[in-house]
Amino acid sequence: MSLRAWIGFALFACTTVAPAQTSSGILGDWREPTGSVIEIFRCGQDVCAKMVAISKQATTQLDEKNPSPAARKHPLCGLQIGYGFHLTDPTHADSGRLYDPKSGKTYKGTMTAEGDQLHLRGYVGIKAFGRSETWTRADRSAVTCAK
Repeated sequence: MSLRAWIGFALFACTTVAPAQTSSGILGDWREPTGSVIEIFRCGQDVCAKMVAISKQATTQLDEKNPSPAARKHPLCGLQIGYGFHLTDPTHADSGRLYDPKSGKTYKGTMTAEGDQLHLRGYVGIKAFGRSETWTRADRSAVTCAK
């Protein structure tokens, strides 16, 4: 093979072989402690979150704790649980709202990504009066909501 042909082949291979997916930052799929998967995604200028896989450990598949009786029959799968977050940089988002389907309550929230961990802080009023939770990066190809 000539040098020119080799270079052409190498350039072709580099453009057709997809690089390994290495996610960083807040955007992407995250597994919460009980095993459900939440997608963090851009929604206009903001960042939002929705449930894309429900854990087999979940006691229900419905939003039974929702304060609105009409919403209690809605499935958890596909439920938007985060909205209004502002990305301050690729690894930090704040000023959003987090809905906790386990309690039916909505909190102010922040998110910080550190490698394969996403640290969330939900609070009422000021950050000191809240709760933190850590999620791990997930591979959604393993489990998704039934359509």
